Amino acid sequence: MFSLIMMIEVKNKIGIPKYKQIISSIEEAIKSGTIKKGDQIPSINNVKDNFKLSRDTVLMAFNELKNRGIIKSVVGKGYYVASEAIEVQQKIFLLFDELNSFKEDLYNSFLEHLGDNIQVDIYFHHFNEHSFGKLIHENTGDYNSYIIMPANLTNTGRVIGTLPSDKVYILDQLHHDLQDYPAIYQNFEKAIFDNLNKVLYLIKKYNKLILVFSEEKQPRAMREGFVNFCNQHNLSFEILPSLKDKSLEKGELYITPDDKSLLRIIKRLKNQQFTLAKDIGVISYNDTLLKEIVEGGITTISTDFNKMGQRLAKMILNKEKLKVENPNKLIIRNSL
Repeated sequence: MFSLIMMIEVKNKIGIPKYKQIISSIEEAIKSGTIKKGDQIPSINNVKDNFKLSRDTVLMAFNELKNRGIIKSVVGKGYYVASEAIEVQQKIFLLFDELNSFKEDLYNSFLEHLGDNIQVDIYFHHFNEHSFGKLIHENTGDYNSYIIMPANLTNTGRVIGTLPSDKVYILDQLHHDLQDYPAIYQNFEKAIFDNLNKVLYLIKKYNKLILVFSEEKQPRAMREGFVNFCNQHNLSFEILPSLKDKSLEKGELYITPDDKSLLRIIKRLKNQQFTLAKDIGVISYNDTLLKEIVEGGITTISTDFNKMGQRLAKMILNKEKLKVENPNKLIIRNSL
């Protein structure tokens, strides 16, 4: 181990907090090549005793470097240099359910508005409770901020509760047990209810509404809003988990939260020689460039994922502790 005098310098009465002097000393040692990735650094006790500091002061410095990924702790051995990228000022843990075209828009918008010297590590739980818990547990204490998309998993509050509450942000779905955290979320029940009401005059020409709804992946509030809308207007409806074995029938209006179901409908339209909007209606969730073009345009209910990413970046940078409902809109096209 290099001597403390070579690696760390702490002075009194220079107007710089001592924990920041420790950080600067270690950064300079890395920058100059005095220590490299994999090298051990002095222990908390060594720094504390040598400079007559409180343990909390040294721990504050080490934790900041750890959150930025510069150093790491090895149980029973001490602290080691984990990265030489000292320009990284923040590390962000981003946990998505899955990656698709609109989540990619959200991610890219988030990165674009964060600015420089911030590292974002993205993970996916794929709607699996075990993976969700494992990813959070394995990364606890390693990041400045934790952005978590719980999807429709249950008991997420218990797992997320193991993280420092002031570092957690919830994205997309805000469950009852997550109400104490800052969040940018969608109001799925209100979105489907309000937007279907806007096109009630078009919906009434269909005999039956069919929501393609996966219990595993789709927000339960979406189902509730759909059922409330149909009951309020005395409309015939059905909820199907998938369209795998379903033949289309004239007069049906399909609401498809996932793109795979949309593609199946379009394929069967052609096979059964039906005409979109005349024989079969379609409302899809989450607008994409493809939905503007295919079959003359697909009607969509969509939140603004670019705006969600931009607002999330602002929340992180300004350390805002707010709950923000992301706006949504209905885009009427040729499929209705």
